[in-house]
Formats: sequence, C-alpha cells, structure tokens
Amino acid sequence: MTTPQYGSDLVVDLMRAAGIEYVAFNPGATFRGLHDSIVNYGGNRTPEIILCTHEEIAVSVAHGYAKAAGRPMATVAHNIVGLQHASMAIFNAFCDRAPILVLGGTGPMDTSKRRPWIDWIHTALVQGTLVRDYVKFDDQPASIAAVPEAFVRAWRIARTEPQGPVYVCLDATVQEERLERAIPLPDLVRFEPPAPPQADPQALEDAARRLCEARSPVILVGSLGGKPAARPICSPRLSSISPTPTRGVRASRAPTRWT
Repeated sequence: MTTPQYGSDLVVDLMRAAGIEYVAFNPGATFRGLHDSIVNYGGNRTPEIILCTHEEIAVSVAHGYAKAAGRPMATVAHNIVGLQHASMAIFNAFCDRAPILVLGGTGPMDTSKRRPWIDWIHTALVQGTLVRDYVKFDDQPASIAAVPEAFVRAWRIARTEPQGPVYVCLDATVQEERLERAIPLPDLVRFEPPAPPQADPQALEDAARRLCEARSPVILVGSLGGKPAARPICSPRLSSISPTPTRGVRASRAPTRWT
C-alpha cells in the first residue's frame, strides 16, 4: 500500500483498520472506485474480495461469516438496484441479529456529473430509505472528510448488542475524488461497542434459585444460545437445553442437548 490518493483508498484504510478480512460483492459501476482501491491500493488483502453473482448471495455470505466467526465482514451493493436485490438477505440478517457492514454505491449525486439515462434511473435520493426499517443504522456521507465518522459509527453500532446489519452509502464522486490533504484515521479502539444491557440482579437470583430447586430443568434459549460466553450455563445439573424454533444454536455434543 502507498499513501491514499482517493476517497475510496480511505475506505480501504478504514476497513483494514477495523480488521475486516473479506468483502463480498457483485461488481457494479457505482462502486468502481472502491473496487479499484481494494485491488490496486489494498492489494486485495484485508479485505479480500469474494466475488458473487448476485447481491443477495453476497449479503448471505456475510451473514454466514458473522454467525461462524462471531464478527462482521463487509459487502457492497451497487446503487438502488443492487440494494433492492440485497434487501431480502439484509432483512434475514436483521431478524437473525447478524452484524454486517453493508456498503453501497450511488450517484453521482451531483446531477451535472451523471451519464445519460443509466445514472439517473439507478440513483435514489437518500438511498438508505429502502432498508432503513431493517438496518440498525444508515448514512450517506456527502464528502470525503465525513466518511470516517460515518464508517466508525456504523462499525460500532453493528457490533453493539443486539447486533445487526448497517448500511453506509458512498457517492461515486466521493469515492473517486482526489484527496487534497491527509485525512487522519480514527483510533477504532476508542469506539468499541458498549457493554450489553444487563438483567435485573433480583430476577437473575430468582431464576438461579428456580433452576437449582427444579428436578429436571429445561432451558429454551434464543439468540443467547449462539454466544460462547453463555456456554458455561450448560452444566450437568440441567436436563436439557434447546434452541427456540427461530434461533440457531451451534452444534454440540453436550449431554444436555436433545436437539
């Protein structure tokens, strides 16, 4: 890597600073700048491209990665049409509380820079409204200088419990604009997710007492069942632990698992 020269180079630096290993997408013209920077500026490493033939596949790959690795990866959707293709998979990730960084391309928002027809029919004003009801956060920074804050906020919110997908739309002009000055990267260590909400201590004591007094206790877990920190609860005292129908739990050979 060299010194970043374009807005899309800065986005690659941000993804690398966040430790994003992979980015899945079906190539599109509105993020050609980002695509170019990932390959030629970033060397296609951290993040590495996972080429997909459809946006719904790309988001589903990121969904599966989040479930298996326990952390988000990125995906990119081309303009409004790619986001429409991706929308069902984004909704699935939202329902499953899977953290995904969904980046998007749009525009150019400056209509004087648009190509005839195609840039007009594929561009929406405030593109995030399409998925706003089932992402935790969406933003569309209007300048290169605004990109780091939008990225950091999205990255933090996606990983905050309850986790979920976020959407950051990048104007094609912002991606391809030359950097006139160095833009410092934020220290992402300062933007770690906050501690998750805690249960009422009295309610926890009551639940623990009931479990200890029960003859054959059974626990039905939701998304908590997929959290490694929750596994110590699988003690020999419990008769069985089962996932609820809508929530997947990692495979286990524990004797208390009857699924």
